[in-house]
Amino acid sequence: MEASFRKRLLLVHLAVILAIVAFTALAGYWGLSRAVHGQLDAALLALAETEMAMLPAAPRQPVQVHEVAPGQAPPSLTRLDRLVQIIDGEGRVLARSRNLEAAQLPAPPALLARLAAGETIFETLPKFGEEPLRMVSIPVPSSGARLAVQVAGSLDDTNHVLAAATVLFGAMALALLAAVGLAGEMLTRRVLGAIDDVVDQAHSIGEASLHQRLPHPGTQDEIGRLVDTLNAMLDRLEHGYDAQRRFTADASHELRSPLSRLRTEIEITLRRPRESPEYVDALASCLDEVQRLTTLVEELLMLTRLDVGQERNAVETIELNPLVRAAAQRLEKAAAQRGIRIVFDASVDVQARVAAGPVDLVLANLLDNAVKFSPPDSVISVHVARDGAHAIVGVSDAGPGIGVEDLPHLFERFYRGAQARAGEAPGFGLGLALSQAIVHAYGGSIEAQNRPQGGALFLMRLPASS
Repeated sequence: MEASFRKRLLLVHLAVILAIVAFTALAGYWGLSRAVHGQLDAALLALAETEMAMLPAAPRQPVQVHEVAPGQAPPSLTRLDRLVQIIDGEGRVLARSRNLEAAQLPAPPALLARLAAGETIFETLPKFGEEPLRMVSIPVPSSGARLAVQVAGSLDDTNHVLAAATVLFGAMALALLAAVGLAGEMLTRRVLGAIDDVVDQAHSIGEASLHQRLPHPGTQDEIGRLVDTLNAMLDRLEHGYDAQRRFTADASHELRSPLSRLRTEIEITLRRPRESPEYVDALASCLDEVQRLTTLVEELLMLTRLDVGQERNAVETIELNPLVRAAAQRLEKAAAQRGIRIVFDASVDVQARVAAGPVDLVLANLLDNAVKFSPPDSVISVHVARDGAHAIVGVSDAGPGIGVEDLPHLFERFYRGAQARAGEAPGFGLGLALSQAIVHAYGGSIEAQNRPQGGALFLMRLPASS
């Protein structure tokens, strides 16, 4: 079974800490070893140079190791573990310290050859006597007899220091590893515990509980930001699901009403034999309902395609003035039946980067709404303007305006204002929602506001051509 992420994270954390501690301990041990060996070598070399300086200048004078005679001075530990020997070029011992007794420091031919070349040689003698020794051999310059001084010292104290350092470094490494490992385990448990809480809560959230949110750890670190992001996503999902649910319910209601009327009309017509004009009237009424159903289905399909990005035609540079003028002319006849005039201000030529067909549909919806809600013998004003990177088409009427409670919901699907619900204007409540979806698909927007002098103003902003 594969290890959990927590275990793998802890193992990786411990491995990295172990590698760092081991490297640090080895580096410290190596530095300490060089320091203590360097101190010993320096002490041996200083003693050898002292003995060399005290050798007689005349070649025939006797050679001796300078030591304090027993009983002539206070006790001294200066040379207690130092062995001193003076040899000639052939390796014969000319003088030695008393603590060497009958023993002789090694002077093999290879060492003698290097001394003859003027080298100072340091070497370790692991098997000389009871303890390992460190020895330095230096040639005596300006000596006709080619003398050399050898000084050796015990490595026992140095080895004890390094052994104690090894134990100390090991104990410190284990303590540090345990402390860091425990801290890492506590931190990992806290962090991943918060993630486990989020996972458990996420498993319990379904379609019926989209109002629930993931538990926040109380910090604004990476996990806190992740939880904030996921909760924001849940907000969008909840709103989208609620909108989809309302959309489905509203669409079902809007479809059911004309279908019910259509069924009722047909049932009433078929109850008894009728004259041909009555059948024609019934069929005409049924055709009106079918036309309403067809319009509703087409608008629903277009909204669905816009939602998934499938209804976006190729963008092109179009002249807005002729397009707006043609849309206004198509509604002039319907407006004239109520004494309404449509006035188009074409003083500025504006180009936009959109598709002509969808924008023409939006213009038709805006103008149709203006005609529906304008009182008789009033004027609908249409103008085109340029505002920076946007091309603006404004449609204003002299109607009662938009209710304050209706304004925030005006572009929601199937939403109908107070006047429309009162039966003053036919429709399904999809025209403005469809118009907004089309304009958004081309990078534009639609705004609705009330004019100070009365009436409503719709502003459509589209990307202007450069």
